[in-house]
Amino acid sequence: MIRTPDYLVIGHATRDLTPDGGFLVGGTVTYSGLTASRLGLRVAVLTSADPALPLFGDDPSIQVQRLLASDSTTFENVYEQGVRRQHLRAVAEPLTPADLPTGWEQAPIVHLGPIAQEVDMALIGAFPNALLGITPQGWLRQWDEQGRVSPQPCTISPDLLRAANAVVLSPEDVGGDREQIDFFRQHAPVCVLTIGRDGAIVYQGRNEVRVPSFQANELDPTGAGDVFATAFFIRLYETRDAVQAARFANAAASFVIEGPGASHIPSRTQVEWRLRHGGVV
Repeated sequence: MIRTPDYLVIGHATRDLTPDGGFLVGGTVTYSGLTASRLGLRVAVLTSADPALPLFGDDPSIQVQRLLASDSTTFENVYEQGVRRQHLRAVAEPLTPADLPTGWEQAPIVHLGPIAQEVDMALIGAFPNALLGITPQGWLRQWDEQGRVSPQPCTISPDLLRAANAVVLSPEDVGGDREQIDFFRQHAPVCVLTIGRDGAIVYQGRNEVRVPSFQANELDPTGAGDVFATAFFIRLYETRDAVQAARFANAAASFVIEGPGASHIPSRTQVEWRLRHGGVV
């Protein structure tokens, strides 16, 4: 039975190749879906992947609409002369408004999380009644014939950005290009720049507030940006306060970096404990 979710995230789950010949399941939708579920929401995921890619196990709070593909979107980190480069080895099917199950367009919180140009930008206008959050990294990367990934200039129109409620990105997403960051600042109603151990900067109109991160024993930063974004969108929906939402998101992200992959995504109780008792950097 298809139910209207509390939180809908759209993008590709990925097969992330590991040096031992295996893989981990990644992608924004993986970390975002698990985070929203752990924070107590009913979650829906629109994605595309091959039938064998394992998604979310038996979590009953996560509905998955999987467009079948001959292969899942696949990333590999390749070291060239000591420099790590990301390579894209395969891409699953594109995701469009026509792929939405009936009722999902009514989700109160929607997160567009492209990782390889797979999310049709027309989806930005498909949820007029939702709090719409965007993590645009997949619209900000390109790849060559060998699959080598590199940043590319933003192709999102200012009008589309203004139709969203919030955008979360990092300097790495834009290759450190300050003009790209300024573009998002100027046109997104709320723009949050995540800056690792230095926390996050919230831009809202002419206001700029740095929100410090929480002290944590960092073991693996994978997925921290996606956990932050998901927690931020949820708390922004609950409070309509971007600075309070960023503090909540920093607390959530401080847990996931303390373990490998998605193993340390926190519950709401854990996040609230860190908000009360955790030290800031």
